[in-house]
Amino acid sequence: MRRTDTVIAGVTVLALCSGTWLLYNGGVTGGPPQPSAAEAGDTAADSGERDAPTLPPAPPDRVRIPSIGVDAPLMGLGLLPSGSLDVPPAGAENLAGWYEAGTTPGETGTAVVAGHVDNRDGPAVFYSLGALHKGARIDVSRRDGTVARFSVDAVEVYDARDFPDEKVYGAARRPELRVITCGGGYAKGTGYRGNVVVFAHLTDTTGDTTGSG
Repeated sequence: MRRTDTVIAGVTVLALCSGTWLLYNGGVTGGPPQPSAAEAGDTAADSGERDAPTLPPAPPDRVRIPSIGVDAPLMGLGLLPSGSLDVPPAGAENLAGWYEAGTTPGETGTAVVAGHVDNRDGPAVFYSLGALHKGARIDVSRRDGTVARFSVDAVEVYDARDFPDEKVYGAARRPELRVITCGGGYAKGTGYRGNVVVFAHLTDTTGDTTGSG
């Protein structure tokens, strides 16, 4: 049985946030892009977009965000003994993960995808996540042959001390997606101070949506 969306309420993905590339480069790169205030707080209701029909459960295999050049496979992520969300291997810079005990992307609820912003060698899969804009497209290819297409409603950055657990991880009455990486500034001693979070909702589907394949 899959766990509810609220299982990971209270969990931030701090394991993503060591900032190893900036550490080894002395922080001279300036760090990844951060979202502007203009990208915060929108909703599908405000945008006038119609929601797509809900998809049946199916594990996702790949995430694509064309506007920032993301095209990455997805691995399943669980929870660590501490209760924190596990993360993809740090050395696999073009690999993201999804919380496989929760909602699958495209079904009703809040699906969660997470990935590193950098590793020791340089930028990782979600380095440019903070540069996304409202209305940007996120495609998630699923194992049943469907593609769940999401539209970005907001891109926000939170300090780890004020992370809004319920807002990010809480249950939803329609298919929604959260994409999470590190951000919020960088300190050499402690790494990134928080997280960049993308909020999106399902707007279209392609492929066999009957759930038979």
